[in-house]
Amino acid sequence: QVQLVESGGGLVQPGGSLRLSCAASGRALSTYAMAWFRQASGKEREFVAAISHGGGSTFYADSVKGRFTISRDNAKNTLSLQMNSLKPEDTADYYCAAVPVWRTNYASRYTYDYWGQGTQVTVSS
Repeated sequence: QVQLVESGGGLVQPGGSLRLSCAASGRALSTYAMAWFRQASGKEREFVAAISHGGGSTFYADSVKGRFTISRDNAKNTLSLQMNSLKPEDTADYYCAAVPVWRTNYASRYTYDYWGQGTQVTVSS
């Protein structure tokens, strides 16, 4: 099975940018469809973005479309999330997730078998 470790979180001002990374070990990243979720304090974990095994298909939550970009480098076993034009409402813990088989309900947290420990993103002036 795969182990996932997120990094890149931090404090950023509104309008700023951050790039999150998710490093995979144990198995090749290419064998998994991947996603990013986030969970704000007191709220449910919500879908942010998903990407197919080879990176040819990507999907985004409406709240981040046009601002966030999900990508993957299978050769480096790394998943990324470029976040631009950040807003205070983007403040949350961000998690990467993996599932061996691509599923149409990619936006459901119950789809994914493996999760990282999360990285905190705070957007505040």
